Amino acid sequence: MSNVLRISDAASLGLHAMVLLAADSQKEISTRQIASELQVSEAHLSKVLQRLGKVGLVTSSRGPRGGFALARKAEEITLLDVYEAIDGPLVPNNCLLGSRICGGERCILGDLLETVDSQVREYLATTRLHELTSIYLPKDSQREEEDADA
Repeated sequence: MSNVLRISDAASLGLHAMVLLAADSQKEISTRQIASELQVSEAHLSKVLQRLGKVGLVTSSRGPRGGFALARKAEEITLLDVYEAIDGPLVPNNCLLGSRICGGERCILGDLLETVDSQVREYLATTRLHELTSIYLPKDSQREEEDADA
């Protein structure tokens, strides 16, 4: 089934990898471990992590115990930071075709595209990595976290 919201594979991979790193922020995680957890290509993941490193979102160390870790606290990194590190600035698009061809003063979809763009930007800009870590926490950790919240 096709999705209306399109996020590149690289950006999606970056978002998931960053949340995974945030879930276990006390240690470095190897590219192999991340790729295995996300069930993705290690080569593609490596390129994405390199981009995230260039903009200062992750740090890395080489060697048998090396891997990647967040460069800043998970509370400080938004999904928009990660998205824009991979795909560049999130620019609103008010036309499905990229440029208006209809010649009309209004879009056939009304203000739907503008509304959706605004909602996506708002979500990405206000959601921080630490808010999503329960997605990748082991089941025992999730239970402990839920018990602590109760």
